[in-house]
Amino acid sequence: MNRAGHTVEAEPLTTARLTLEPLRVAHAEELAPVLADPELHTFIGGAPDDLATLRARYARMVAGSPDPRVSWCNWVIRVSADGRPAGTVQATVGPREAADGLAAEIAWVVGTPWQGRGIASEAARALVAWLRGLPEVTCVLAHIHPDHGASAAVAHAAGLAPTEEWHDGEVKWLLTCDR
Repeated sequence: MNRAGHTVEAEPLTTARLTLEPLRVAHAEELAPVLADPELHTFIGGAPDDLATLRARYARMVAGSPDPRVSWCNWVIRVSADGRPAGTVQATVGPREAADGLAAEIAWVVGTPWQGRGIASEAARALVAWLRGLPEVTCVLAHIHPDHGASAAVAHAAGLAPTEEWHDGEVKWLLTCDR
């Protein structure tokens, strides 16, 4: 339970071209090849997960945060025209520091073949619209590497703006929800 009195759960979302499906462990099978390009880790570090590691990670994510005040909401981005997965979006929703309401920290990753088509922006806009529809969410934020122009463009398209705050070498982007 979060401070608002309930856990936020991912639900299916749709856009003109995409379906966002709540993540299941079984999605690892089809997402492993989508997320296998080492280029995807240029700004976030690390290396692609093999299938077993991805399955285990998704099992932890689906099980949820060990902190009952925090919700982990994860979706597979699926291209509606062909049904193929293109990546993921996520929101970690929990109490704001020194403020009322909940903060939603968002992130996205789109496989290399689907980049440059507006898929990440469309998915992020749908995610932010859904989060803004939750009355207890009072801000949406993302942390973006200062050299990652594509992710900055996605954040901007979703309504976030860069702040002067930095965290682990990344710029904090923020959208304050009018309540």
